Amino acid sequence: MTVTLDPTPAARPSRSAGQPSPPAGQPSSSLAGAFRAARRRLLPGAGEQDKAGPLTYAVLIAAAVLSLFPLYWTFVAASSTGERVAQAPPPLLPGGSLWSNIATAWEQADLGRALLNSTVVAGCVALSTVAFSTLAGFAFAKLAFRGRGALLTLVVATMTIPPQLSVIPLYRIITELGWGNQLKAVVLPSLVAAFGVFFMRQYLAEALPVELIEAARVDGAHSLRIVWHVVLPVARPAMAVLGMLVFVQSWNDFFWPFVVLTQRNPTVQVALSAIGGGSAYEVNQAVIMTGALIGTLPLLLLFAVLGRHIVGGITAGAVKS
Repeated sequence: MTVTLDPTPAARPSRSAGQPSPPAGQPSSSLAGAFRAARRRLLPGAGEQDKAGPLTYAVLIAAAVLSLFPLYWTFVAASSTGERVAQAPPPLLPGGSLWSNIATAWEQADLGRALLNSTVVAGCVALSTVAFSTLAGFAFAKLAFRGRGALLTLVVATMTIPPQLSVIPLYRIITELGWGNQLKAVVLPSLVAAFGVFFMRQYLAEALPVELIEAARVDGAHSLRIVWHVVLPVARPAMAVLGMLVFVQSWNDFFWPFVVLTQRNPTVQVALSAIGGGSAYEVNQAVIMTGALIGTLPLLLLFAVLGRHIVGGITAGAVKS
């Protein structure tokens, strides 16, 4: 394809006296229009928002069904009898034994006290972890002090140690303090987590501009005031996410509460271990699934109430580069 340019001024369209000339460095409107037309020919989808096709919707629906099926099956099993759950193939429609199974599960374990204890433990652990992790993350991210890198490496390295290795010394400490079968024996060892410190440090290192801290110091703000008025507003989205993760982890924790607590003062997971055992050779799976459903409902309610706020906080806390 050859392009011929006419060098004569007469062949070029004349510009009226009142028509402004294009700014220097910018193409004329005709050239820009030609460029857009050529771009549309070469890239048919350029400039348009991608639209989801049937395959995308099919994959999303399949993922949603696979994610919700375990919860649905828990409800089906909780509303059935033990014999119906043991059938092959198992039932896929709910039965009519939900309320009787709830009464049986409530009779076999003190689920009311367990729900209250789990709420207290998970709430205290989440609040303390978020508070301490935010302070430590801010120090590691924005404060200059000797050994900062070595200390951060040491904190992250503790994540590689299996928690089972610390059970025996921790149990001896709890026993000598006389905290057996008390909730503080579960709360105090979990007041801060290495993952929370690392998570908040990574977030604040990117989301908190140094200029804000310097401006606050120029205005005469001390460190605690900087944390309260500068760090916490910026860190609020990450704090919400960390609090949610820690709350769920603490609620579902079984190993350590099972070691230090008994059925007289249990958390939800400890109480569920006493449900469904009619005898050594007979286990009622329907009652066990009913207890699991009762223990899961508070988490589902928490996600339903706070999930949108957490997502909105993450979007509001995004920082433009």
